[in-house]
Amino acid sequence: MFRRTAPTDCAISWNGVEIAAREGESLAAALLAAGILHFRDTAVSGSPRGPLCLMGACFDCLVEVEGEPNRQACLVPVTPGLSARIQAGARAPR
Repeated sequence: MFRRTAPTDCAISWNGVEIAAREGESLAAALLAAGILHFRDTAVSGSPRGPLCLMGACFDCLVEVEGEPNRQACLVPVTPGLSARIQAGARAPR
């Protein structure tokens, strides 16, 4: 599916599990490279969703980052030790 063309240089946490990443790449890219396709659940049916556009237009990659919900994984740059979780249900207004 997805594979890296350069070596990883840091680790991040996804749902409490450590995965390898590259500092500066998007969180969505890091998750996809780790084989993770399920980023959130829809509010209506509960079906799994993952990134679609990878440029911030679709909101299908919403995740919780460092305790803050409704973050678009495609727009969050990876930093060493970043912690993110799956987002369940509808995005709530801020």
